[in-house]
Amino acid sequence: MLFRKKNAGTGTAASGAVDFIIAGLGNPGKKYGGTRHNAGFIMMEALAERLEVKVDRVRFKSYCGEARAGGRHVLLLMPQTFMNASGEAVRDAMQFYKIPPERTLILFDDISLPVGTLRIRRKGSDGGQKGMRSIITLTGSDQFPRIKMGVGKKPHPDYDLADWVLSRFTDEEAVKIRDAAYQAADAAQLIVGNQLDEAMNRFSK
Repeated sequence: MLFRKKNAGTGTAASGAVDFIIAGLGNPGKKYGGTRHNAGFIMMEALAERLEVKVDRVRFKSYCGEARAGGRHVLLLMPQTFMNASGEAVRDAMQFYKIPPERTLILFDDISLPVGTLRIRRKGSDGGQKGMRSIITLTGSDQFPRIKMGVGKKPHPDYDLADWVLSRFTDEEAVKIRDAAYQAADAAQLIVGNQLDEAMNRFSK
């Protein structure tokens, strides 16, 4: 956790049917809190704080919350399936609300980018990220807009990848991650409001 629980307010009222999904990927449990692989959760925490909502309702094998963002009724989703099975939660929510990939924004970590760097894409491959791979495999589509947060490369080639992504950020890195998470939250709201190009221009490196 890099954020205090400021998102316990009444929240922004959400009415009508859900017409957009934002899913932040990570691993559940305190053991994994604040690790590199949980950058998607960290971005989601920042977004929930921005929108003043709680993401704590259990549904679709996830913690969920609902809010108004970008003029839409948005479902915020934090899958609790562990990273490699993220697609189960995302697919179930998409099917229930009949939301296409183009209106399902995915937030996740990227080890190829420097710590705190954001990269926004309209669609694409999984890039080796196993949560994104699960989503693409189970939905049969790669047309998902996504915000990737850099968590840094392995310190050296022989370093075990699993150990690296499950390691925690240094104090210096945590400051960069926190700042980037708020930028991602602002970018997510632009994307929901059909301003993906603007989000890319402002926040993507």
